[in-house]
Amino acid sequence: MAKIKNVFVCQDCGYESPKWLGKCPGCGAWNSMAEEAKAAASDFGRAVTISSGNKPRSITNIKSGEHERYNTGISELNRVLGGGLVRGSLTLISGSPGIGKSTLLLQTANNISKQHGRVLYISGEESEEQIKMRGDRLGVVHPELYILSETNIDVIEQHVSEVEPIFVIVDSIQTLYKPSLTSAPGSVSQVRECSSDLMRLGKTKNIPFFIVAHVTKQGELAGPRVLEHMVDTVLSFEGERTEDYRILRTIKNRFGTTSEIGVFEMAEVGLVEITDPSKVFLEESSFTQEGAVVVGVMEGTRPILVEIQALVSETKAPMPRRTAVGIEGSRLNLILAVLEKKMRIPFYNCDVYVNVVGGLNIDGTFADLGLALALVSSIKGKELKLEKSLIIGEVGLTAEVRPISFCDRLVNEGVKMGFKNVIIPFRNKDKVQSKGSNIILVSSLKEAISKVF
Repeated sequence: MAKIKNVFVCQDCGYESPKWLGKCPGCGAWNSMAEEAKAAASDFGRAVTISSGNKPRSITNIKSGEHERYNTGISELNRVLGGGLVRGSLTLISGSPGIGKSTLLLQTANNISKQHGRVLYISGEESEEQIKMRGDRLGVVHPELYILSETNIDVIEQHVSEVEPIFVIVDSIQTLYKPSLTSAPGSVSQVRECSSDLMRLGKTKNIPFFIVAHVTKQGELAGPRVLEHMVDTVLSFEGERTEDYRILRTIKNRFGTTSEIGVFEMAEVGLVEITDPSKVFLEESSFTQEGAVVVGVMEGTRPILVEIQALVSETKAPMPRRTAVGIEGSRLNLILAVLEKKMRIPFYNCDVYVNVVGGLNIDGTFADLGLALALVSSIKGKELKLEKSLIIGEVGLTAEVRPISFCDRLVNEGVKMGFKNVIIPFRNKDKVQSKGSNIILVSSLKEAISKVF
């Protein structure tokens, strides 16, 4: 019998050490080494085989699975998955507790069971009765939806073989364990081996799996980083528990783009998809307040209009505050530096607060010009003189307004939403056609400020 020895494994990255270390040499995390029993390599189970027949085939003879996608019945979820659920895929979804992961997956399971066939929902955190209570509240009553409360991965594999579902949901991966391993559920070894078994099961039987994962206090995916590399798709469910709106974002996707988002509203009947996010994010905007501007951003292939609010107030503190919600703090500091250096507008004695209305996190440089004008509006105490304006553009370090991509799509979205004035970079003029709105071209930050105030 193979000798079992104890090793110390980092719970963040999976680095192994024969002795305890305060700081992990692999990822630099402090106090993350946990002792686990390690057996011989032959005791860890079967090797993962994912190909059909284990024989090399010409790529011209392999059938593409692009058209073999399951419709989840939720268009926003189909969008972030790249058009639907690919057969044999392994999808990981994460989010803070209470955000609505189980609700979304239960609704998805019910829709797929109605349209395509038998679905198995496996829960290691709740009993069948608890899931049934949530199902009654959501109206999930289809007889082809099977519920199983189990944490033993070997037993789960037997049930999958007996039930023969076309779709399986596992909630959550941190609760599963493999009896041949002595470490506790949720440890690096257990998560890695259980994920390998699920991947082998899904690939060999051509069953798509949805796996729920916990998140840390910082909002990052809990468990070893190898988990993200093993799965095909990683989805992140974002939002505040006190807010109505939820955003489903793609972090990794082998079958589609990684920049799409899906927008949902939490209601009594479950998660309701929002097909027009711009209308939702702007429904309470007045467009006449100082420090408030509307900007256009691209989330994947979808143009979205959101409102940015800035508040600049004088302070006596030696170190003024810089607080940004929905915008990167480094981007805010860059815009403030350009305004101080090039526009001679002092912010060194002012607290600065910036917020993106609706809870959306803005990436990229689409909102640079709008953020700069919102800050100027707040510090000067003046509102924009142009009625119902949409602002699009990137600001460079020399205070020039640089062109952006997809400007024409953002302008068309603004026209659809009824904006009368659209401010865009001068170098985007050839790709934009006016269709009912006044297009204002600017080439520098100074020119933009003079035209809107």
